[in-house]
Amino acid sequence: MSRCYSQLTLADRRRLHHLVERKVPVNEVARLLGRHRSTIYREIRRNTFRDHELPEYSGYFSTVADDIAKERRRRLRKLRRHPHLRRMVIERLKAYWSPEQIAGRLLADSVSLVRICAETIYRFIYGKEDYGLGLYRYLPEARRKRRPRGSRKPRNSVFPASHRISQRPDFIDDRTQFGHWEGDLLIFERDFGHANLTSLVERKSRYTVMIKNQSRHSRPIMDKIIETFSPLPGFARQSFTFDRGTEFAGFRALEDGIGARSWFCDPSAPWQKGAVENANKRIRRFMPGDTDLAEVPQSALVQLAHHLNDLPRKCLGYKTPTEVFVAHLQEGG
Repeated sequence: MSRCYSQLTLADRRRLHHLVERKVPVNEVARLLGRHRSTIYREIRRNTFRDHELPEYSGYFSTVADDIAKERRRRLRKLRRHPHLRRMVIERLKAYWSPEQIAGRLLADSVSLVRICAETIYRFIYGKEDYGLGLYRYLPEARRKRRPRGSRKPRNSVFPASHRISQRPDFIDDRTQFGHWEGDLLIFERDFGHANLTSLVERKSRYTVMIKNQSRHSRPIMDKIIETFSPLPGFARQSFTFDRGTEFAGFRALEDGIGARSWFCDPSAPWQKGAVENANKRIRRFMPGDTDLAEVPQSALVQLAHHLNDLPRKCLGYKTPTEVFVAHLQEGG
């Protein structure tokens, strides 16, 4: 029997129902289910269905027992039983406090005798009864639906060690070779839809390319990059350096489509692709986060990229990215 208690599940209750029907002794039921006998006694006593008008229909039924247990837990929720605590939580959520900050501060200040944890607040926000309050809008990521706990998977298998930036050749890092790019995704306000922008910068010439996307799905983004870069000669599109965003998980398509190798920054290290980060700041001057990208055609993005590429840059000896890029194309690298 496990020392760590967990609530009975519907599957447990189905097994219990069959054992109760067979009139198996409680001690044996507890052994078969891997539970303490007190847990089984309590489960049968509290969650047995009783029909006082038709007693013959009374009994322990798995789905009914599961519904009774869920309803009891709903009634006993702390933020339902303590209106004052509920008001404090709502006020602080609307002040853009995170559930962890709220729970921690309530405990630190001893404001309430009732202790709650961040998980209690998340369940309150996303529960059926209180979802209509729209409190999810005040969370850091404002998700309409809650991501299941533990669902975020490590990305090491998606971005293998052989593609880490630490494995990238030195001639890419010191910009001595032409044809190596950095890429990033620019996101705009969610209210305007899912449209986003891929920004790409050639490391040596600082030449900028901007591509509009309709979603953040990786394969369409990669297909757009392949379509845009296919006309260039191979020496002008040798590699791309990205961050570890899931939008770049389909990077192998670049190698298959245009023969370009992909490299990935370390986690939380955007400075490792500083050229495109610098370009993003320049782009944001003309396209801030509240831009409705759905209303901006690709031709306008091309025009903006031409403008940025025609500005002289100190790091290029006051030549323009266009001049340096075209010179390398004419020289063959």
